[in-house]
Amino acid sequence: MLEIQQLASAAVAAVVGGRNLNVALAAQWQKHPQLTSQQRAAITDISYGTLRFGAQLETVLAQLLAKPLRDESLRWLLLVALYQLQYTRAAPYAIVDNAVRCAAHVGEPQAAGLINAVLRNFLRRREALLAKAAHSDAGRYSYPQWWIDKLRAQYPRHFAAMLEAGNLHPPFTLRINRRRTTRDEYLALLAQHGIAATAVGAEAVTLARALPVERLPGFADGMVSVQDAAAQLAAPLLDAQDGMRALDACAAPGGKTTHLLEIASLELTALDSDATRLERVRQNLERLRLDARLLAADANDTAAWWDGKPFERILADVSCSASGVVRRHPDIKWLRRRGDIPQFVLQQQRLLGSLWRLLASGGKLLYTTCSVFQEENSLQVAEFLTRHADARVLPLCGVKTLDGTPEGQLLPDNEHDGFYYALLQKM
Repeated sequence: MLEIQQLASAAVAAVVGGRNLNVALAAQWQKHPQLTSQQRAAITDISYGTLRFGAQLETVLAQLLAKPLRDESLRWLLLVALYQLQYTRAAPYAIVDNAVRCAAHVGEPQAAGLINAVLRNFLRRREALLAKAAHSDAGRYSYPQWWIDKLRAQYPRHFAAMLEAGNLHPPFTLRINRRRTTRDEYLALLAQHGIAATAVGAEAVTLARALPVERLPGFADGMVSVQDAAAQLAAPLLDAQDGMRALDACAAPGGKTTHLLEIASLELTALDSDATRLERVRQNLERLRLDARLLAADANDTAAWWDGKPFERILADVSCSASGVVRRHPDIKWLRRRGDIPQFVLQQQRLLGSLWRLLASGGKLLYTTCSVFQEENSLQVAEFLTRHADARVLPLCGVKTLDGTPEGQLLPDNEHDGFYYALLQKM
């Protein structure tokens, strides 16, 4: 456990320093190749959990400290240990003892004594400390204050449930490849393998617990793909028909690209600015035995890649704050800043304008984000409509939005992540 605490706290520190958690963890695996799969899983779980509940844990830690810490590495170690004490089943004495042993790697004098005192004090006063922490928004919801304020203003009836949903473990949902099987047939196959699952929507199943994909029956043969239930709405909404010329403008890692091709036989171009990520699209196409034209290019620089022939369908799954998928990526809470949102809005606005020029008359463009911030979603589309008289919004079949939320805005819940959809047609 000693090494696990050290490496988890190092990963958390890297995220707070601006690094993506997956990148931070990959660096740890490269630096420590001797780690077992079980150790890697433990480090990953603790890192995710500490970042998920970091704001709450920081509020608790502030109550336990007589003065600010001089060594930031001690702060991360204490947060990791507090997470373990509050949210894991590991023996408290082992967590405390191992954290004390980690003091040798901390530069602050008398770190061992401080660690021991802080953690044992938490165990003695846990309920009172957590109750006091809950008096503040950050301590109650474990998000940055600006994030809480934004959701409270935009979703006064739903913001608390949204914040709480973002702190849950995400559902593990599979998309059924309709070319290979049906939902009911695959549910029966899972039952044969002793894997508990439930039906979600028309073509999705959610497993009772997450599994490595190699343990999923038929995964290697292309029977299913891992994809959130909300993300699975994109391809059907676009209403693509056999023979159409289509563009997935931000394709990687390929979930929506492959779903489109499972639904219809298309002349599909899958575009992404990142050639490395585009390789994931190719791998998914191969596994599902589907075909598309892959292009590594900037979607805005149409002169560099577009052949001048309009597309009848365009999927614009644009870069965004990812505020709707924070439970899958809790590092977003630490990486995202209030000032990032206007920058995303400008990027989205520019991309929408570029792609609109490529759409055929009568064609449809589906604008989608994994955000719940309205500036990136309903307000973005409203602004687009003021600048494009030839655009109209079409109704969304099968997308149920809650009262008090904009049309097309899905809020995170037990079944799916937070997503936004707007279907635009060129007149």
